[in-house]
Amino acid sequence: MAGQATRRAGRGGKPAGRARTASRVAAVQALFQSEQAQDSPEAVIDQFVRHRLGDLPGASGFEEGRVPEAQVQLFARIVRAAVAQQDTLDRMLAEALPAEWPLARIDPVLRAVMRAGAAELAMSDGPPAKVVINEYLDVAHGFFAAEEPRMANGVLDRLARLLRPGEFPSLA
Repeated sequence: MAGQATRRAGRGGKPAGRARTASRVAAVQALFQSEQAQDSPEAVIDQFVRHRLGDLPGASGFEEGRVPEAQVQLFARIVRAAVAQQDTLDRMLAEALPAEWPLARIDPVLRAVMRAGAAELAMSDGPPAKVVINEYLDVAHGFFAAEEPRMANGVLDRLARLLRPGEFPSLA
């Protein structure tokens, strides 16, 4: 479950201490947990808010899957958006992935990274697309040490150009 995602985060280094980045890390972990355990997103959000986010007595740092610096509002918004739009986002992700890598074949943590990033890119009032891509690239590097971050970067870049074409000048 989310423990797998948490263990992977340690492999590539501790996630950045920035609150927005921490919110995105927590959203990826929650999406992973929701998919793997087949829990409702609201139940997972509630579990994270009660047991993993913020300063909890007797706990410190990123131990045991905790994300102490995460902003609950941003975390919950990303998770809810990713789940509410999952069918649409999954179609877009599938089209952006190389043909030999169907979405179902993608590592579930990487799939959660891409879904969270796609959900945030779909938010019209979100940060600039390049910021979102860079943030999820950092998150992916926290979970993976191989080629997965490059794949996430390429897929999110393609989606950003579709979802926010005005942020990318044309080369005409």
